[in-house]
Amino acid sequence: MYSKSGCIGVAYSVFLSMGARDVVSWNTMIGGYGMHGHGRAALELLQQMRQSATQPNSVTFTSVLSACSHSGLVDEGLNLFNILSRDFNFEPTMEHYACVVDLLARAGGLQRPLIS
Repeated sequence: MYSKSGCIGVAYSVFLSMGARDVVSWNTMIGGYGMHGHGRAALELLQQMRQSATQPNSVTFTSVLSACSHSGLVDEGLNLFNILSRDFNFEPTMEHYACVVDLLARAGGLQRPLIS
């Protein structure tokens, strides 16, 4: 609710005050950051999520890739896409590929290779 209305600081305060955070609460906060152009914060939150007991899911990666796209974080987004299967044992979905196409299109780099 707070993140959709642009109150990211309030949303983060509520997130921090939660006793237990599940994948939905992490994804909601990551998505809120992405929606408002805070890609670096979304990436940082993904790192915090990895350090917690909560495992990221497909929605998590879609949200972070979208956040990178909307924040111009091309290298970071491509790096995340490239480590999905290696570090997370996760096969990219059509949504992940769509986010990468959006990421590259926004940056004017559709000629760039997806896999390094």
